[in-house]
Amino acid sequence: MLVFKFGGASVKDADGVVNLASVVKKFEGNQLLIVVSAMGKTTNALEKLAMAYFDGDDKLQAIFEDIKSYHYAIMEQLFEPSNPVFDEVANTFVEIDWAIEDEPHDDFDFIYDQIVSIGELVSTRIVNAYLNKAGLKSTWLDVRGYVQTDNTYREGTVQWGKTCAAIQKDIPILLQKSIVVTQGFLGGTSENFTTTLGREGSDYTASIFASCLGAESVTTWKDVPGVLNADPKFFEDTVKFDELSYTEAIEMTYYGASVIHPKTIKPLQNAKIPLLVKPFNEPEAPGTIIHENSANIFTKPVIILKHNQVLLSLSAKDYSFISEDHLSNIFRMFAQNHVKVNMMQTSALSFSVCFDYKEDRFKKLFDELSAGFKVKYNNSLTLITVRHYTADWLNELKAGKTILLEQLSRNTIQMAVK
Repeated sequence: MLVFKFGGASVKDADGVVNLASVVKKFEGNQLLIVVSAMGKTTNALEKLAMAYFDGDDKLQAIFEDIKSYHYAIMEQLFEPSNPVFDEVANTFVEIDWAIEDEPHDDFDFIYDQIVSIGELVSTRIVNAYLNKAGLKSTWLDVRGYVQTDNTYREGTVQWGKTCAAIQKDIPILLQKSIVVTQGFLGGTSENFTTTLGREGSDYTASIFASCLGAESVTTWKDVPGVLNADPKFFEDTVKFDELSYTEAIEMTYYGASVIHPKTIKPLQNAKIPLLVKPFNEPEAPGTIIHENSANIFTKPVIILKHNQVLLSLSAKDYSFISEDHLSNIFRMFAQNHVKVNMMQTSALSFSVCFDYKEDRFKKLFDELSAGFKVKYNNSLTLITVRHYTADWLNELKAGKTILLEQLSRNTIQMAVK
């Protein structure tokens, strides 16, 4: 039994959906569960829609119409007008109509999940319909009935016992009869509300299903040849890893390597299930395999960039030392505001921390911290993480940059730069 995950870039247009079907056809005869992300940049567009609704923006309907038009244009290239998928997608978009009829809920994260989740529900309707049209018998599955989470919106915590019980009860029987197509990134609560698992969480969804079903492997189909040592959009002469250990992959994703969601690896490592990262435009290419017994070889350092960072520094208003009590309160506020720390440093009188800038969460966190501390910050920074570094590489990366915070360990260096 195999699990495939296709990201938004692989289904950004009609040609992408056709290519997905051709890739799947190569694996006929295997039991196959397919996890699909929202199409193209749909998640970004739905985030704008959710914010426009929350803010009462007049552009709300125009944003919504653009999202619908994009999907209908793809469907019109793939299907005859009589295909039931047009009604299925229209009925799915109605969920947004219902949501935006009412006054906004006071919890933006709740609104976000109910609206942004529609992207995956629509994309999987289209993919499932096209697979059936192409002669590949396929069943659409609503993941919200299987991946069970708590009520932490935008960052749902998976309740593994309930999730595996639901998956193991129904999915094996479905897989004996057809391919199963379901959504990445989404979960459901016991009250039947939708949650999301964090941006780019579809990889994690694939590993959840694989772990619960004891899959032979997970393949995530990307627009890159495999896992590279650096982002080719920013660095020339990147190298592809033929294989990586679970441990190295976990380290890379923890520091922000975007090719794999950070939570993906651990369930696979626990179940000893290999993860393959392969190019969707060259399905025969070897890609990268991540597994238990890999011998890691690094001819070049691993370089990870995280943009749009904020570096925030705190000090006590009475000039006292930053104590354990101070740190306990600081981390409590970070946790309550769902802000993840990417780098931190403590001195006698100050505590500095680097994290992703998200306007709504930052403002709330800043106000709470300012009540008890003196706070200053720099934004629009880049966090550079280098693993398996050499002095020459570090000198090249530092050239022309202002380094505001730097940490160095045996294998890894991190720098917040502008």
